Amino acid sequence: MTTETDNGLGVLDAGQLRLMRALDSVFLRLADGWQAPEFRFPFLIRCQDLDRFDYFDNFPHLGLAATRLDPARLGKLLTEAERPLDRVPPGIMEPTAFALPSAACYAIYLDLAGRTLPDAGVTRTTVATCFRNEDRYDGLQRLLGFSMREIVFIGPEDGAKEHLQRAKETVLALLGELGLDVRVEVATDPFFDRNGGKATMQRLFPVKEEFVVDGLAIGSVNYHRNFFGERCSIQAGGDTAHTSCLAFGLERWVHTLTRRFGNTAAALAAVESLG
Repeated sequence: MTTETDNGLGVLDAGQLRLMRALDSVFLRLADGWQAPEFRFPFLIRCQDLDRFDYFDNFPHLGLAATRLDPARLGKLLTEAERPLDRVPPGIMEPTAFALPSAACYAIYLDLAGRTLPDAGVTRTTVATCFRNEDRYDGLQRLLGFSMREIVFIGPEDGAKEHLQRAKETVLALLGELGLDVRVEVATDPFFDRNGGKATMQRLFPVKEEFVVDGLAIGSVNYHRNFFGERCSIQAGGDTAHTSCLAFGLERWVHTLTRRFGNTAAALAAVESLG
């Protein structure tokens, strides 16, 4: 049984955890087939790196910081406050250089910063616990902290677009095999000035398409053009690298498949039967 609260915290029970691991194994097989080695990156991200990506301009509502508490001020608070504490006041917190990431792929671009890649580009995969300061939460469908698997291409423009098309076709086939009714919906991420030339290109070639099942986006394909290549000085094929990624929200998949098959055991059996 899953314990959930209204603040975005949730617990996966044993059956749900087995299902999530089985799903991630399917996604890892995709990555292996696309020659995408797996990396594990730090759990935190530097504020200066997020600012390099205009994160605080574009996503100020999502940001969450990881900060140190001042021991002296905290000690004074503990002697005066009602216990247990339900809030830590800002006066107890030190300025921080670190934040909680809201997407898994940022770390991949930072890891490749300043490098010249092979002409054909490279593909990487990672899984991360991501955090988003949402205005509402809803069980496994919308969590404060959640698991994101991404398969990312970094290289020439044609390769980035091919990765998008291959990923889209593969996920649609996978969802069809699981008997899920899916819609592909165009979404936007505000990496580009809505009034600028790049925003016009975004409308002509969507940068984000979501796989939506029963009104819930359980994954997406994303094309960033050369945005991250420019910001991280990554070269490929004699030019600034383009990037694209396939992203899965693992807990959302658990929710969706449990609903589709009626229970986690039946959902697990369906996932394990995939070719």
